Amino acid sequence: MKRTLALLLALLTALSLCACAKTAVPPAAETTAAPAAETPAAEPVKPDESGATAPKEITVTDMIGREVTVVPGSYTNVVCIGAGALRMFCYIGDVADLCGVEDIDNTALSGRPKMFDSTARPYVLAFGDRFAELPSCGVGGPQAQTAEAEKILACDPDIVISEYEDVEKENALQEQLGVPVITLRSGPGGVFDDSFFGSLRLLGTIFGREERTEELIAFIGTERAEIAKRTADIPEADKPAVYICGLGNWGTTNHLMTAQNYIAFSVANLKNVVTDLSAPGIQPIEEEKFAALGEEMDVMFIDAAAVKNIKPLFAENPALFDTCKAWRNGEVYLEMAYNAYYTNYEIALINTWFMAKTVYPDRFADIDITAKTNEVTKMFLGRELADEIFAAPSSFGGYRKIDTETFFD
Repeated sequence: MKRTLALLLALLTALSLCACAKTAVPPAAETTAAPAAETPAAEPVKPDESGATAPKEITVTDMIGREVTVVPGSYTNVVCIGAGALRMFCYIGDVADLCGVEDIDNTALSGRPKMFDSTARPYVLAFGDRFAELPSCGVGGPQAQTAEAEKILACDPDIVISEYEDVEKENALQEQLGVPVITLRSGPGGVFDDSFFGSLRLLGTIFGREERTEELIAFIGTERAEIAKRTADIPEADKPAVYICGLGNWGTTNHLMTAQNYIAFSVANLKNVVTDLSAPGIQPIEEEKFAALGEEMDVMFIDAAAVKNIKPLFAENPALFDTCKAWRNGEVYLEMAYNAYYTNYEIALINTWFMAKTVYPDRFADIDITAKTNEVTKMFLGRELADEIFAAPSSFGGYRKIDTETFFD
């Protein structure tokens, strides 16, 4: 309305002065794919009423290969859908720009998915109060594999950030909503994966927060390099053999759920006792294989999210871990939940520090894990969250060695 009124006043003024006004031709949209040398010179962008230069359209390629036209820095009504989308937005974007939230992330609601309520999700701890103010853009959660377009429309977004990695469905949703739908992706390396960095950079471009994005990526790179540097010269023969269990895989996790290519082990130069699986990735091993590897396990890590599933198994069979040397020697440690509605990226980084410090204590004597937790969450989310993470019911007090005699009682 203001823009229309301004144009009418300008026209009346022009008529009263018997002058002619020439309308400027708007510049052509840019695309990120075009080299700078091939981009023709554009006419000056017309300022808006405030005198600010209007942002230009560009074309970005999202993390599943879709080309989407966006106007960087112009979005103030944001909806995030699917596992991990809101979490990544919280790392880069401004939560004040959110206009809707999935029920699973709104802890003020009673009738919603609650399977992760006992597990620390740092982005919810940091911004749960803001999420509670927002209308629903869908139920969310592992069982919700389809975007709820009507609920999203009711939130009146000007952009949607999604983790539904289906090209046809994302294109159809974008057509239905009439706003850009941008799909993110992480990758098997989690917090250390190039796809995770690509998703962060995509968000930085769209929301005009490139400097923030590069700050976070540089921090992760520095942390990784520091861990690796401290452990790089340890001879293979001097490395304890380590077993990680309870890794998340759609909720089906227990002492048999592990991975032979666990990225934290690679970064920290840990010796994985599991080496001969037929495929990479998180997967269960057989009971027989677990028992056979037991005498080689010098150190065991249990992801805190798995305790609820291991406890009843232990109650049925108290001899569950008797074949495991680490269990008999009391060398069993608890890491914080790695997955809770997809990856807790900041916790994945802190876990890497914790495991490196546990296995090579002399190399990390100066590292206090509570202080490190606060440092990392401050960088990712702007808040020190160690106390709140450790207070979550499924955190069992935080990073620690467990008492194998009493822990599962």
